[in-house]
Amino acid sequence: MNRQSVQGLALALMLGVSIAAVSQAAQAQTAAAYPATQPWLDASLDPDARADLALKAMTQDEKMTIIFGFFGSEMAPKYTRVPQALPGSAGYVPGIARLGVPAQFQTDAGVGVATQGGEPKKRERTALPSGMATTATWNPDLAFKGGAMIGSEARDSGFNVMLAGGVNLVREPRNGRNFEYGGEDPLLAGRMVGAQIKGIQSNAIVSTIKHYAVNGQETGRFVLDSKIGEADARTSDLLAFQFAIEDADPHSVMCSYNRLNGDYACENDFLLNKVLKQDWGFKNYVMSDWGAVHSSAKAINAGLDQESAGQAFDKQNFFQGPLKDALTKGEVSQARLDDMARRILRGLFASGVVEKPVKIAAIDYAAHAKVTQADAEEGIVLLKNDKGLLPLAASAKKIAVIGGHADVGVLSGGGSSQVYPIGGRAVTGEGPASWPGPMIYFPSSPLKGLKARLPGAEIRYADGKDLAAAAKLAADSDVVLVFATQWNGESFDSPLTLENNQDALIDAVASANTRTVVVLETGGPVLMPWLPKVGGVVEAWYPGSAGGEAIARVLTGEVDASGRLPVTFPAALAQLPRPVLDGDPKKPDDSFPVDYTIEGAAVGYKWFDKQGHQPLFAFGHGLSYTSFAYDNLKATSKDGVVTVSFDVKNTGPRAGKAVPQVYVSPKAGGWEAPQRLAAFSKVDLAPGATTSVTLAVDPRLLATWDSKAHGWSVAAGNYTFTLGASSRDTAAKVDVAVAAKAIPVGLMKPR
Repeated sequence: MNRQSVQGLALALMLGVSIAAVSQAAQAQTAAAYPATQPWLDASLDPDARADLALKAMTQDEKMTIIFGFFGSEMAPKYTRVPQALPGSAGYVPGIARLGVPAQFQTDAGVGVATQGGEPKKRERTALPSGMATTATWNPDLAFKGGAMIGSEARDSGFNVMLAGGVNLVREPRNGRNFEYGGEDPLLAGRMVGAQIKGIQSNAIVSTIKHYAVNGQETGRFVLDSKIGEADARTSDLLAFQFAIEDADPHSVMCSYNRLNGDYACENDFLLNKVLKQDWGFKNYVMSDWGAVHSSAKAINAGLDQESAGQAFDKQNFFQGPLKDALTKGEVSQARLDDMARRILRGLFASGVVEKPVKIAAIDYAAHAKVTQADAEEGIVLLKNDKGLLPLAASAKKIAVIGGHADVGVLSGGGSSQVYPIGGRAVTGEGPASWPGPMIYFPSSPLKGLKARLPGAEIRYADGKDLAAAAKLAADSDVVLVFATQWNGESFDSPLTLENNQDALIDAVASANTRTVVVLETGGPVLMPWLPKVGGVVEAWYPGSAGGEAIARVLTGEVDASGRLPVTFPAALAQLPRPVLDGDPKKPDDSFPVDYTIEGAAVGYKWFDKQGHQPLFAFGHGLSYTSFAYDNLKATSKDGVVTVSFDVKNTGPRAGKAVPQVYVSPKAGGWEAPQRLAAFSKVDLAPGATTSVTLAVDPRLLATWDSKAHGWSVAAGNYTFTLGASSRDTAAKVDVAVAAKAIPVGLMKPR
């Protein structure tokens, strides 16, 4: 429906005309706008019917056209951008003008509209905090709003496909792309990433979900073979994808680089045909990651529908000449080619992009800055706060701010998801000049934000390069804020240690002044050998375009510290399932297995619970500037669905946001780990206020995978539901008897 139609609908409703009458009139108007010779352009028809009609009208060459994509940026001297593509973009797929099928203009990625390398003029756009930071809000409403914001910027930048939706679980905390993803738990990751995808697609554009599947590290990402059993995959990584797909209905799935149990993900019959299309009934299309196609007939017959940027990244244009040969030889059927084209058509019709073509338009950057700032504020996690160091008290007259370029900006993650900041880079000359760089700091200064909020304090800055000078400044201060950074990015993994001697800097500063707070800007967990010496730790992640303001507001208490960890912080590498990272970055072409059967479905906190390890900081952990009490926990089971209810009270002196978490354990045991996250919520409470929360538990979170029945099976028995503030912070428990239940393998209705 066009803008005039929407305005007409609003006016009609104001005048008391029935919704049904308005809807019928709008459909009649829409249908009349299209010639009878092009019935697939009738928006009153469902996407399946429209795809069927359009497919019948397509020639063979047109079918071949929409299944093959081009890179949208220069790769001199190897590749010259096709002129139709938007400069510096991720990709371009030609449309079929005579049929009214639009071209696909593709942009990375999940934190905003990115610009690829090779393009000298960078698009300046709004960046959300990292995916990890958004997940740390534990607030699906914020994730939706952030997705809606970057989706609108994509549309107004001329893009109708956004390569977002990173939902890969954190099996390897050193993974360089963890910052793009949704943490380590399938429920949390699935719900949060699903909400973002839904927000993106609210703009009538396509969002992907990626990287499908079990794509756990960057070292050897093109050649490694992820080894895992079906039951473990279904209960972990695949369940996260399933939750997100159910909630958001993404119009495309992007298959990943790695192998899974021997076959590349983009030619993996189990992943693409058996699980995605047959078991889950996914109706839209599967696109490859850039450079992830290794065959024609095998990939197509295994379920891949579109080759992305083939001319620039793949060894051959597999979905062009080799596909024509495979069709001639009967290695690929005409019916399969038709299915590929039909799925792409369906995704475009379902998105609404056919009725609402994208075009370049003005962007309200000021309004969008508020969206990303709100996201960053709720994602910042207060990990440690001895003696109430934070929020910064009015009595702190001399404050030292040290390191992390906090005087000018905040760090972002590198690689294909890189958004270029409005106003240009705050720091230059650090990190690699080319891929996966450059290293970019957004020009949002925590130091300036602090000075604006603490006008009565003397706030002095030191870059931290001179340890002795930093320690001297710390000793002469009431409170010290050390900003420490770790740059992560696509194509490389990172140790869990801070680079550039920052651990020594923190140690020296804390030795000079115990009233030291460390503010971390990292993509994920890091080790903290200095933790006993410091009074406070704040995890700010990569906080996005307005990150400096967000950090200042949290540090000064202008807003509550309400983020909670979506990932476990280990105390030592020895606690990990694989203490030594598999693969050799110096041998990128040597294939090797990664044994995920070690932990199986016991990812993250489940592994720590199973092994009895004490983490540095537990999954779900996060402090607040107020306090909360949990009471009146109840659980009931009816018709195979468990519902839990409880009260949350703000027992502290100021407003704040609690994140009650419910975990479940079977009395009889037998799961991959002692407990699973079963439900969560986020509630905003005034001082002394109480609210009642009721949450339904997805029955698959009580189930195990039954390979014989090819579905989920809930065992009859008693289950313990634990309410608390983290996976290790328990407030109340209740037992409930649950009846045996078989759950089909397919997608469920959105929660």
